[in-house]
Amino acid sequence: MGLRAAPSCAAASAAVAAGAEQRRRPRLCPPPLALLLLLLLSLGLLHAGDCQQPAQCRIQKCTTDFVSLTSHLNSAIDGFDSEFCKALRAYAGCTQRTSKACRGNLVYHSAVLGISDLMSQRNCSKDGPTSSTNPEVTHDPCNYHSHTGAREHRGGDQNPPNYLFCGLFGDPHLRTFKDHFQTCKVEGAWPLIDNNYLSVQVTNVPVVPGSSATATNKITIIFKAHHECTDQKVYQAVTDDLPAAFVDGSTSGGDGDAKSLRIVERESGRYVEMHARYIGTTVFVRQLGRYLTLAIRMPEDLAMSYEESQDLQLCVNGCPLSERIDDGQGQVSAILGHSLPRSSPAQAWPGYTLETANAQCHEKMPVKDIYFQSCVFDLLTTGDANFTAAAHSALGDVEALHPRKERWHIFPSSGHGTPRGGGRLSVSLGLSCLILIAFL
Repeated sequence: MGLRAAPSCAAASAAVAAGAEQRRRPRLCPPPLALLLLLLLSLGLLHAGDCQQPAQCRIQKCTTDFVSLTSHLNSAIDGFDSEFCKALRAYAGCTQRTSKACRGNLVYHSAVLGISDLMSQRNCSKDGPTSSTNPEVTHDPCNYHSHTGAREHRGGDQNPPNYLFCGLFGDPHLRTFKDHFQTCKVEGAWPLIDNNYLSVQVTNVPVVPGSSATATNKITIIFKAHHECTDQKVYQAVTDDLPAAFVDGSTSGGDGDAKSLRIVERESGRYVEMHARYIGTTVFVRQLGRYLTLAIRMPEDLAMSYEESQDLQLCVNGCPLSERIDDGQGQVSAILGHSLPRSSPAQAWPGYTLETANAQCHEKMPVKDIYFQSCVFDLLTTGDANFTAAAHSALGDVEALHPRKERWHIFPSSGHGTPRGGGRLSVSLGLSCLILIAFL
């Protein structure tokens, strides 16, 4: 009554055969991971309707177990490839064990082809550890991703963890955990993050004499001791000294081969990454020119775990009003329609005109968002071409770490608060006015 009839065996076979034919055709790019997972599970459910399978064929159970093992994984999280490959090998083993009973079963053969495709796309080796369908067995207390997934399997929190992003670059420009964008003075030492798991402090120095604009020349990061996962580790970088080790000389924390905390040097003296598996946190630190940049992704529940006395955190609450050199929305009042005074201080234009700064920034950043505007502003206030690379890499870090693609780009708002791309006139007026503010 009111139930949709299950597809016939002929229709199901035709659908699977069409899918197999499509799989044999050359592809310009691999299908999305989520789509492949949905296809594999749907094929199993399709044949579970009217079609009579041999009683011993367990391909649907194999597929269901694989989806259960991978549904909570997030490709943006460190360690995804390792966990996904374990699950794929377990899936492959399950299909091998039921191969005789599933001989001639189109769902089975489609699943085998799908496994081969996924292993190739993720560069998974055929030999190696496999996942267990028992979440208690796979639970790793020093892997944040592992124990949040185990909670989901036990029927607890059904939502995957929410991740937050914070970044600091340039003069400096701050992107908070709430995706607010601000340009600040904050000269001296300031805490970006100070919660129960992590502390990050930056030190900013003036860039140009007579300007309130500053840039970061020192970053101190403290990974706090966490149960059996790691002792306290301190990392410190200063201009021209970006080490690939903690201050105690170590490059990792925790026991065993799979370190719960490690440093990876991507470019000697210029770019390092820190991966803290036990708190699901990734940190990028770069030196571009004479100054440092920082980007971080952290689970929301941990980032917001702090005492009332720890409320001075730029990543959480932004810069204090007295330290901002914009209107609190990452843009000056001129962008909202105010006019620019006829004269501009000479020291605000060292080496670049508005046209040449726009052209240089546009080469690296074709989208004229707030990162593009920051690039132009930094060139006009400092004359240092390295700030172009800083803005470009900061946007790249957003794309690598920010969990929500639709929020990667931030655009100026009109006077009524509606997003817009920022026309050339409004950008020009806004940047000019911001430069005036910086030199007041």
